[in-house]
Amino acid sequence: MLNTINPSTIAKGAEVSQVPPRVWSGRIRGLLHSLRALAPTTADYKLVPKTWRTDITAGITVGIVALPLALAFGASAFGDTKGGPEAGLVTAIVAGLVAAVFGGSNVQVSGPTGAMVVVLAPVLALHGAGVLGLLSIMAGFMVLVAGLFKLGRTVSAIPWPVIEGFTHGIAIIIFCQQVPAAVGVSSGGLSHNALVAAVQAVSRADWATAYWPLLAAIGVVVFMAVGSRINRKLPWSLLGLVVVSGIWTLAKLPGEVIGKLPGGLPAPSLPDLSWEMIVELSPAAATVAVLAAIESLLSARVAAQHSDTGRMDPDRELVGQGLASMAAGLFRGMPATGAIARTAVNTSNGAKTRLAAIVHAVVLLGIVSFPFTIKLVSTIPMAALAGVLLVTAVRMVPFATAKTLLTLTRQDAVLFVLTAIITVSVDLIYAVAIGIVAAAFFALRAMSRAAGVRRVPLPGAVQDGDERIALYRIDGALFFAAAERVLTKVATKDVSVVILSLSSIQIMDSTGAQVLGDLVVSLERAKVTVLIEGIQPKHLALARGGGITKAVRHVNHVFTDVAPAIEHARSHIAREEA
Repeated sequence: MLNTINPSTIAKGAEVSQVPPRVWSGRIRGLLHSLRALAPTTADYKLVPKTWRTDITAGITVGIVALPLALAFGASAFGDTKGGPEAGLVTAIVAGLVAAVFGGSNVQVSGPTGAMVVVLAPVLALHGAGVLGLLSIMAGFMVLVAGLFKLGRTVSAIPWPVIEGFTHGIAIIIFCQQVPAAVGVSSGGLSHNALVAAVQAVSRADWATAYWPLLAAIGVVVFMAVGSRINRKLPWSLLGLVVVSGIWTLAKLPGEVIGKLPGGLPAPSLPDLSWEMIVELSPAAATVAVLAAIESLLSARVAAQHSDTGRMDPDRELVGQGLASMAAGLFRGMPATGAIARTAVNTSNGAKTRLAAIVHAVVLLGIVSFPFTIKLVSTIPMAALAGVLLVTAVRMVPFATAKTLLTLTRQDAVLFVLTAIITVSVDLIYAVAIGIVAAAFFALRAMSRAAGVRRVPLPGAVQDGDERIALYRIDGALFFAAAERVLTKVATKDVSVVILSLSSIQIMDSTGAQVLGDLVVSLERAKVTVLIEGIQPKHLALARGGGITKAVRHVNHVFTDVAPAIEHARSHIAREEA
């Protein structure tokens, strides 16, 4: 119950009474309840006694699949700067573990992704790899706040053609980003646009030596493409890297390799903090945060739709992903998101609980903890990692979906193509924003076209004078995009009474009410009597505010049903003819 204060009882200089402790305690309890709903519980693991075997198997499989992807995405984000593969592994381990525990999905697998690389690569090229930790923490904090404010369900507002255009554009960018490494060209001095940089790399390649890295990339591509047709369950990307790396090392071929990796995880530490750098990185951090939220929620939603593993909590998912990126930043890792490909591998191998994603992180930690495995990883050619990502980019593109969108409707095709083009040529977030705006425009246009006004015959037997009565029924949505066009269709030639039936209006806004009020005024000025029928209760306030009810000649000219309105109109005609 609200605490009300009578101003007359407040003496000069007296203090207004505070909110009662009972109200404060209720608010605190509500806040704690909301926070508890976003926190891990023992219920997350209630199925583990029954599913631990399949969860562990799935986790090991995903860990093996994630290794080359983590190395490749890290290397791609850093470009020519050293430390990329290590950052990718750290992210997969730390963020993968934190997101598995705190996230809102039981089967989501998180880590570095191709979409995040697309955003990070130009930021790190501009500011240097030293800002990565701070950028991860800033972006993670933004995602965390979005989860605490329960913004997780907003991703459902993104139309399907926009999502697919976004995904296809990212796939094109990832593919183009691998071309320089595949032909042995340094990314330094190339354009920040991936498509332009790919063309530049091919033109600048020294083809006396470029065929060696190109053969390494092609070898991994062939290994993955052919192997997946033989047995989809085997980690062909990892096997391809092992074979190509072995040949590369034994033949002592020229070209860049991953190089020495430190054993285990680096010690956690806070990045260098300065207000100037925080301000400078804020736009990039916001872009990363939006991308992380969108990709994570989409991945978790797809997993929930394709596997019987329990409900996905979008707000908790944002909290988990935010904490994951912040934790990765403390270890000098990258911002993390839910990884659609790794999550799909997880569910397809029977994962049911968070244990699988936890095992995936433990497997990766084990790989970087033993000297033998560290040495093997350090010999992998960068061109071979580019081959892994070339295949990954192609597999990201569902060609059947693209064909469907291009042939479904003109509107869907435009949204799909527009989003993909802007993603490749401009920016990911601009692409999503412009795609949503374009979708809203098409939706408004469709609503305005669905709205209409039509003259309908008077019900019942025809009587003398009925030809001087016009009954207009307004259908659909009477709002700013349609009102003027709809109401210009009201014709009054040889008409003495107009009945406006509003009972079929589904949506009406202030513009529609204002235009309708102006129409009534203009008709009355033209000596045409206007009767209003069927104003719905939800539109009463707008009808009054727009002047509809005030514009009629008499208060008795507003009716709740069409029959008495027609009877009144006929009596009016009869009086005129008498």
